[in-house]
Amino acid sequence: MSLIESPATSTLPKLLQHNAEIDPRGAGMREKTRGVWQTYDWEAYRDQVRDFALGLASLDFKRGDKLTVIGDNRPQLYFAQLSAQALGGVSVPVYQDSIAAELVYVLSHAETSVIVAEDQEQVDKALSLKDQLPSLRWIIYDDQRGLWAYDDPMLRSFVDVVAAGRAFGQLHPEYYTSEMAKGGAEDTAMIAYTSGTTGSPKGVMLRQRNMIATAESFLAVNDVKHGDNWLSYLPMAWVGDTMFTLGLALVARLTANCPENPETVQRDLRELGPDAMLAPPRIWENMLTTMQVKGGDASPVKRAIFDYFRKLAERCELKRSDGKPLSAFERAVLAVGEILVYGPVRDQLGLRRARWCYTGGAPLGPDTYRFFRSFGVNLKQVYGATEASALIACQDDAEANPNTVGRPMPNTDVKIDDRGEVMLKGPGVFSGYFKQEEATRDTLTSDGWLKTGDAGFFDKQGHLVIIDRAKDVGKLADGSAFAPQFIENKLKFSPFIREAVAFGDRREMVVAMIAIDMQTVGTWAEKRGLAYTSFMDLSRKPEVAALVADEIAKANATLPDIQQIKRFLLLNKELDADDAEMTRTRKVRRRFVAEKYVNVIDAFYGGKPQAEVTLEVTFEDGRKSSVSSTMLIHDLGVVVPVRKAA
Repeated sequence: MSLIESPATSTLPKLLQHNAEIDPRGAGMREKTRGVWQTYDWEAYRDQVRDFALGLASLDFKRGDKLTVIGDNRPQLYFAQLSAQALGGVSVPVYQDSIAAELVYVLSHAETSVIVAEDQEQVDKALSLKDQLPSLRWIIYDDQRGLWAYDDPMLRSFVDVVAAGRAFGQLHPEYYTSEMAKGGAEDTAMIAYTSGTTGSPKGVMLRQRNMIATAESFLAVNDVKHGDNWLSYLPMAWVGDTMFTLGLALVARLTANCPENPETVQRDLRELGPDAMLAPPRIWENMLTTMQVKGGDASPVKRAIFDYFRKLAERCELKRSDGKPLSAFERAVLAVGEILVYGPVRDQLGLRRARWCYTGGAPLGPDTYRFFRSFGVNLKQVYGATEASALIACQDDAEANPNTVGRPMPNTDVKIDDRGEVMLKGPGVFSGYFKQEEATRDTLTSDGWLKTGDAGFFDKQGHLVIIDRAKDVGKLADGSAFAPQFIENKLKFSPFIREAVAFGDRREMVVAMIAIDMQTVGTWAEKRGLAYTSFMDLSRKPEVAALVADEIAKANATLPDIQQIKRFLLLNKELDADDAEMTRTRKVRRRFVAEKYVNVIDAFYGGKPQAEVTLEVTFEDGRKSSVSSTMLIHDLGVVVPVRKAA
């Protein structure tokens, strides 16, 4: 029987209560503070949520009120979300790096009445916006450093609210239990705002039923055990983090672990050695880049050993994926490679103990995917959407394939409409967009089918294949298919390319704008005595253009001639979410980028050697400035000659 069918486990706060009763000393959540992991067992976890909920009640937080959390992954911010839900309220997590304009829109639209902020930086943001947020009543902060002199009447510390909650609980001993009991599976648990690739973010209303049923479906097809360690490092506003750190962790009694800070994630990952991991493609690409750079920096002997075993592993992985058996010699050499290369690499990445890992949020390039699989990381693809509670399809261990996203989750029906759009119906489908009925009708059919906006098909094995966003899939001038993400992923396999944006719809050729990886290209330049002062200066070097041209040529070698990139340009700045070029989840806002760089596109297809561009740059405090520059356009095979470095 599903947990949502029992009144005692039909909501996330009730599941927390249930876990505290059956496994009080089990580790529910950990936080690394000052180099030491601090543990909240399930009973302490429950007590923190209860006391903070009672503190909210003392501040007149009522059923239906909205509570927003903003900051890095902190136990107190997760506690606050569950506390709001226990009182019948709704949690609204937002991205911690959001600029003021983005926050104003979401907080105002959501009618947030309480903000729980991690630290002084986030408190300052909230205070700067309070006059624009008519529903806001309280700002509660966790980290008190730097806030002792603040005297705004809206401010309360997390510790003080918990203390007030304990006092309130003594006066009203049945209040928490009574309010939590009123909650049910149909209650709205959270409003998760979309990344806004095509406009303003939309508030996706997810019910308690959605979160719990989706977690149960995931458990049915994955090797998850009670007490498994999970690293909670992804943005709390991303529905994937909520699904795993709260949904799956409460349903399966996982231990969620919060790293010390974003800068220590890789170190904390190695130290923790989680049993499972979810990461977007950018994380896997960064890991791959790190390994490639380390391999390139090694001594000639070590580099030769690494390259030999890497190529062997990739060949064997291709044989396995084709269903071909490995020879006795290959198995023996792989065993040696496990000792010399594969095991140490997984250990460096913090993945030696991981039984399964997933990539999701956007497509991962096949080359990157196979690299990790070949090194013994059980990396699989998962496909989802905010409107489907993060999970729609996933791969089985025995059916991992870089070209598909696996089979639909249990109890989820997926179909492809006559336009090639993926549609689904299941327990994870949202109830609608908050205060946006027209958008809800455009996305959710009258009979309950969710339109994902993705183009895809089922292969012969019944696996779902996602081509690209339906609106981005086009055709070249000769009528051949053009899927920009596929080409971009080929390019981003290079450690020197951080982002790429390909154009070609209804055009005679494919062109691309490239943002270099400042760290790896900078290291490459320093080794060659190539001086530079900034990202812009480095990207304008003819040597760097030649380097990127070689990387593009490698990608072109794997593409049909008509889809090969013929011209490219190196951007003089990184694509930035603050400048609305990308979403907070690192997805390119194609329509906006095409409009912003229209001069570049005209120059590409007009055969011009350069483009004049004036760009608006947004600073962290919301101030804007503009930068004008001339960017060179390169033809493949006709890149500016490179002088030899001294």
